[in-house]
Amino acid sequence: MPTIEESVIIARPPQEVFDFVSTPANTAVWDSSVVASEQQGDGPFAEGTRTRGTSKIMGRRFDWTVEATEYDPPNRVTNTSVEGPMSFVVTSSVEAVDGGSRYTYRIDAASGLGGVFGRMADPFIQRAQARTVRANLETLAELLAEHPAG
Repeated sequence: MPTIEESVIIARPPQEVFDFVSTPANTAVWDSSVVASEQQGDGPFAEGTRTRGTSKIMGRRFDWTVEATEYDPPNRVTNTSVEGPMSFVVTSSVEAVDGGSRYTYRIDAASGLGGVFGRMADPFIQRAQARTVRANLETLAELLAEHPAG
C-alpha cells in the first residue's frame, strides 16, 4: 500500500487549523488535486459524516466518497474511501508546537491505486503525489497565516 506522509508548521492555533482542514468545502481551496469536495447531509461534521468529491491526479479525474471513520477535534480526523475507483485512507493530525501547529497529512492508498493507473505505476505516482502534497501543505500554511479564521 503506497503511503505519503508530510507535515508543515502553521502559525495558527491547533483548533483553527483543525476546523479548517476538517471542513470538506475547504479541501479544494488548498489541495490542488481536489477539484471539488462537499459534505453530504446536514448537521455538524462528525464521525460517520460522508464527503463527496472529485480529484484529478496525473491528468485523470475520478469521483470519490469518503466517510469520517475517526473524528477527534482538534487532534485527528480520518476519512476512509467508501465509493470510487480507488481505495484510500486520509488522516489529518494537528498538534500544538511553539508558534502554532504541526499539521500532518497522511494518505494510504491501495496498490495500483484501485486500477486507475495500475500497480506498475505506483512508484512514479507516489513520488509525483508526494511533491504535490508537500506543495499543498505549503499553500495551506500560507493561506492560514495570511487569512486567519474568525
